[in-house]
Amino acid sequence: MSEDNTNDIVDNQDEPQESITRVTGMFKDWFLDYASYVILERAVPAIEDGFKPVQRRIMHSMKDLDDGRYNKVANIVGHTMQYHPHGDASIADAMVQIGQKDLLIDTQGNWGNILTGDRAAAARYIEARISKFGLDVVYNPKITEWQASYDGRRKEPVNLPVMFPLLLAQGGEGIAVGLSTKILPHNFIELIDASVKHLQGKRFTIYPDFPTAGIADISNYNDGLRGGKVRVRAKISQLDKNTLVITEIPFGTNTSSLIDSILKANDKGKIKIKKIEDNTAANVEILIHLPGGISPDKTIDALYAFTNCESSISPLGCVIEDNKPLFVGVTEMLRRSTDLTVQLLKSELEIKLGEFEEQWHFASLERIFIEKRIYRDIEEEETWDGVINAIDKGLQPHIKHLKRAITVEDITRLTEIRIKRISKFDIDKAQQKIDALEDQIAEVKHHLANLIAYAIAYFERLKKEYGEGRERKTELRAFEDVDAAKVIIRNTKLYVNRAEGFIGTSLRRDEYVCDCSDIDDIIVFTNDGKMMVTKVDSKTFIGKDIIHVAVFKKKDKRTIYNMIYRDGAKGATFVKRFAVTSITRDKEYDLTNGTKGSKLWYFSANPNGEAEVITIFLRQVGSIKKLKWDLDFAEVLIKGRASKGNRVTKHPVKKIELKEKGVSTLKPRKIWFDDTVQRLNVDERGDLIGEFRGEDHLLIITQSGTVKTILPELSTHFDDDMIVLEKWIPKKPISVIYYNGEKEMYYVKRFLIENEGREESFISEHPNSQLEIVSTDWKPMAEIEFKKERGKDRKDNETINLEEFISIKGLTALGNQLTKEKINQVSLLEPLPYEAPEEVPAAEIEVVDETVEKSSDEKESRPISEEKQDSTSKDTKDDNTDDDMDIDEKGQVTLF
Repeated sequence: MSEDNTNDIVDNQDEPQESITRVTGMFKDWFLDYASYVILERAVPAIEDGFKPVQRRIMHSMKDLDDGRYNKVANIVGHTMQYHPHGDASIADAMVQIGQKDLLIDTQGNWGNILTGDRAAAARYIEARISKFGLDVVYNPKITEWQASYDGRRKEPVNLPVMFPLLLAQGGEGIAVGLSTKILPHNFIELIDASVKHLQGKRFTIYPDFPTAGIADISNYNDGLRGGKVRVRAKISQLDKNTLVITEIPFGTNTSSLIDSILKANDKGKIKIKKIEDNTAANVEILIHLPGGISPDKTIDALYAFTNCESSISPLGCVIEDNKPLFVGVTEMLRRSTDLTVQLLKSELEIKLGEFEEQWHFASLERIFIEKRIYRDIEEEETWDGVINAIDKGLQPHIKHLKRAITVEDITRLTEIRIKRISKFDIDKAQQKIDALEDQIAEVKHHLANLIAYAIAYFERLKKEYGEGRERKTELRAFEDVDAAKVIIRNTKLYVNRAEGFIGTSLRRDEYVCDCSDIDDIIVFTNDGKMMVTKVDSKTFIGKDIIHVAVFKKKDKRTIYNMIYRDGAKGATFVKRFAVTSITRDKEYDLTNGTKGSKLWYFSANPNGEAEVITIFLRQVGSIKKLKWDLDFAEVLIKGRASKGNRVTKHPVKKIELKEKGVSTLKPRKIWFDDTVQRLNVDERGDLIGEFRGEDHLLIITQSGTVKTILPELSTHFDDDMIVLEKWIPKKPISVIYYNGEKEMYYVKRFLIENEGREESFISEHPNSQLEIVSTDWKPMAEIEFKKERGKDRKDNETINLEEFISIKGLTALGNQLTKEKINQVSLLEPLPYEAPEEVPAAEIEVVDETVEKSSDEKESRPISEEKQDSTSKDTKDDNTDDDMDIDEKGQVTLF
């Protein structure tokens, strides 16, 4: 080996050895770095100013370029790239989102449409500038903390000094690595009111308010924290009997996605519509045309159940504080924002105070310098130090009232005063300036001493200057859950093969049962006393000898099943009445006593609790005295489906025949109106309207002057301007005082409803016509307050008995003129006493109704013929039928 090679080896041994880094460690470190970057620098807003970094940089760039005129968005985006290390597309998209919130940016051009989902035009075509509100609350460089930009060439704000709960006003949404945030927008005015309440030490609550308006149920908002939920709905009303109109849409949707979801539901058969028209421009207007025979009310519920007309939003309050994620509710966000605003206002005042005191200090020095002619002392000085000393010496006798010592910088500024200014110096004006500065200093000190009052005044100024037109858009209302099974369109047909025991939608060659939907449950009874509830399918085996098939309704307490069965092959015969309210799907239930060989003699399903009369025939066995008698199901108590029932006879039955169709054993429904959800119910929520039989109607009168009567269906929707809702008594007159816009006079009319079920207008169609008062009392009284004429005493109020003032006329009649005098207002008084005719009391059988009543003709009864029964007992014991009829006399109606 050569010497040179040896040296090479030695040199190589001195070189540093490569270290081994495991990929798992690299992944862990890099992933955490990346996750932290995404969370802190991209997705989650800061609690201090409510901005994500890109939004903060956009607003800072707009301030850099601000000259009061519009700038091309492309220019702003390019300027923002000096601060934001990402592409122009992300910056432009973020800027459009800020602009669409109509708070900080004054936009010009096509910025898209949040209602229709249309995108904004390209950045080179649209313009923007900072709004007056943005200039007012976002910027103050004197109290802004600065940091170097990503390349170190410029300075950018750490946080902007936002003096307003901006994050809650705009809302915020972002998906980071391992967490996300979704802060819903709130109402501008309500946020200011809540901030004022917080400063006053009062409690407050704030709820979301969406730019798309709509209706929101915030009962489970949970202060915007994880686990909360806000349900939002479109505002749907009935234009006419075949047309629905959507005027407001849920947050998070647009008219395009909404219409697509409606068309998809129609294609799947969940709803049935004729066509859709989208007339949306500045305001939403989607017309949904319905085919004939389709219920508008049911369709409204179906739209909420199966389309994007109702959606659920899960808020999640996550913000950045001190470079760490913080999960916090909207109430705490507002408190922190308000407290930060107070601190920023304090810093602003302290800076102003310092500036005013500096101005006062120099103005005082300037006055002394010129008034005492100290500038003459420097004429003979040859050096700069000599000039400074001469001025300092000349000022000393006159500066005892100053608030701080004189510095070299102060004297230097005095030497910079021009001769022209000295020659034109006005002592009075100089003193006025000093006095004005003293007033300003006193005012700032007063604000600092009363900082909370100053902050409250600040918020109230924001509300006064910028609150116009920012009233709440979203209506807050509790929602009733829509039962999808009740509102879905029956889009397929159900068939049954009774003998072989199959049911399904594909058995088109077999017996048709009814229309059904693909989400329905089907209840089936068989001849051996078995019952099963199963999901509708193309073909399902239940069991041979099916005797009844129907769509099953959960919690249906009005459908009563009447049944007579034989207990075992040779046992006694029992009768039972029961309802089926809850089950386990696809589980087989035995409705008999469970004895092997049990069979049904008679079965009927009664959707309105009907109780028929049947005739029982016994076999001629031995010396039985009575072979035939009638049984009235009305005498049998309603019990649970698992009950054994009451014994009818222990002798063999030959056959059972239907003698007389039954009538309902259920009393009229008590119906309540819940004003919170604007719905009828039978659950005792809200105000009781009355008891309704099948032919009874509701009377509805609106402020716009329309009247109609409708059947009290629980799915009915009511207009917002409804002023009367009560049970309609056909013979009870309606009394009205209204202003006729065409004749410019007040009229009185009394009328009866002539066309039930039809909506009619009872005041003139002139745009100035308006309804003053309406009464459904038998003998209403009204009071007229007259206007005071100039130079005359006010005429005394006049009381009018409307029953005596005018007789009952037609609904379209003009009526009688109320008075020729000018009226200030008309008000209703207590009506005169009147005994209304009593209604026939209802039978006292307590059953809660949840569905619309059906006629007794719709029930299904199936006597089982003698040929289908096995041989029965040959017992020849002579028992009287009355002894065999063990109808239980105790207990009450049992439903479960």
